[in-house]
Amino acid sequence: MTETISDNIEQTLVLIKPDGLVKSLTGNIIDKLSESELVIVGAKMVSVDKDLAETHYKDLKDQKFFEELIQYIMGAYHTRRVLALVYEGENAIQRVRHITGDTNPEKASPTSLRGKYGRITTSGVFENVVHASSSFEDAKREIQLWFKPGELTKVIFDTKEEEVTKKEAVWK
Repeated sequence: MTETISDNIEQTLVLIKPDGLVKSLTGNIIDKLSESELVIVGAKMVSVDKDLAETHYKDLKDQKFFEELIQYIMGAYHTRRVLALVYEGENAIQRVRHITGDTNPEKASPTSLRGKYGRITTSGVFENVVHASSSFEDAKREIQLWFKPGELTKVIFDTKEEEVTKKEAVWK
C-alpha cells in the first residue's frame, strides 16, 4: 500500500500573546488547538522587541491602533513574553483560524479561543490572546520572521548555507 501525501499540507504560525500567558491560558490554548489534529513542528518563548513587533505587523502600520498593537505584543500591558508555535498539517491555516475565531473577541464564536478568552479593553485594545496566520503568504513570512530553520523539527521552506558572523550570548 502506498501512502499519498495531500497537496494541502501547510504550516501556520500561532502566537500565544502576552495576555494569554499572563492569564495562564497556555495549556488551554494548546489543548484546544490539539483538536485540529495538526502537528507542532516548532515552539519557543520569545521576548518581543520593537523591530520584531513592527516587522510582524507591518501591514497594519497605517492603522490608528498600530502603536498600541506594538506595545501590546511587546508586553507593555502584561508580560514581555510570547509563545511562538508552528503547526503543520492538511489545511492548517484554515483549521487554526477556525479554532482561534474572529480577531475581534466580541464577534468571535463563544467557543473559539478569542471568543472564550479575549476581551476589548476600555481603551479599545483587542486583547485576543492568540495570533494565527491568515494566508499561506503570511504564514511563510511570519514563520521565517519568528523562527530560524534549525529551530524547527523539519525543513519546511527552502534554505541556503550562509556564513554568518555575529556576537551572541553563550553559556559560560
